[in-house]
Amino acid sequence: MSNAVRILIADDHSVVRAGLRALLERHGRFRVVAEASTGEEAIAKAQESQPDVAVLDVRMPGVSGIEACRQIVETVPGCRVIMLTSYAEDELLFAAIQAGASGYVLKRIGDNELIQAIERISRGEGMLDPAMTATVFAEMRKANQAQHAAAFSNLTSQELAVLALVAEGLTNRQIAIKLYLGEGTVRNYVSSVLAKIGASNRAEAAAYAVKNNIRELVIPTPDDENAPH
Repeated sequence: MSNAVRILIADDHSVVRAGLRALLERHGRFRVVAEASTGEEAIAKAQESQPDVAVLDVRMPGVSGIEACRQIVETVPGCRVIMLTSYAEDELLFAAIQAGASGYVLKRIGDNELIQAIERISRGEGMLDPAMTATVFAEMRKANQAQHAAAFSNLTSQELAVLALVAEGLTNRQIAIKLYLGEGTVRNYVSSVLAKIGASNRAEAAAYAVKNNIRELVIPTPDDENAPH
């Protein structure tokens, strides 16, 4: 048992703690070294017993599981935290990630899946319940889009459209035809765009636009086959 993974279990329901202990201790690799029924107790027991993994209920009386996670990660070197919850709540999921949790699983997870999750956490890997994966990726995409949008926040919608076409390699004349503008007007727009994004030439502007995924922000202009020539 000297190489066993040392585990702290924290849940305000004694039946849940007993069930988790029985499940984990059936496996020779795990040893439950402490139990806690509140967030405050979880923090104190973690600091005292120095577990490898802390299995925390998200909702506990007093200090929440999220805050307990934050303090345990900060004060117990090497301890990794896996959060257990009854409900798939987006707000709690992201709060747990920000608090330093290495894993987040729903209590309805199967016994074998929970064992595998704790094994992965103990090896330094991350674990997210499959039911929450889509939510995380959606939020990451949203944050990514917001970041890209900020890169063009100083541009007007027309300047953004011009830059998108510059990124496609179009000349001023081609852009003018595409957007039904005068070539001189397009030239002025290009000069304004270069100044606003800090680019010294069209190539730099195009690279900036591509890097910040301008295609996600600009609706493609219609084909110019009917545009005046």
